Amino acid sequence: MSKPPLKSVEEKTRVVLAVFRGDVTIAEAARREGMSETSIVKWRDRFLDGGQASITAGGRVGGSSRAA
Repeated sequence: MSKPPLKSVEEKTRVVLAVFRGDVTIAEAARREGMSETSIVKWRDRFLDGGQASITAGGRVGGSSRAA
């Protein structure tokens, strides 16, 4: 059994946002992308973790644009 092709960050984000909007279910997204449902769930969870980290840091993950 071969591994599914690697997806870019942009592709993963597009899929996760479609799931959040309710455009597709996780099962539908997995089928369309040729990925497992587990992979889509992991992408979603990592996306949410990143957002939570940003809020926890006061929205300053990666530094301030004003400092630049």
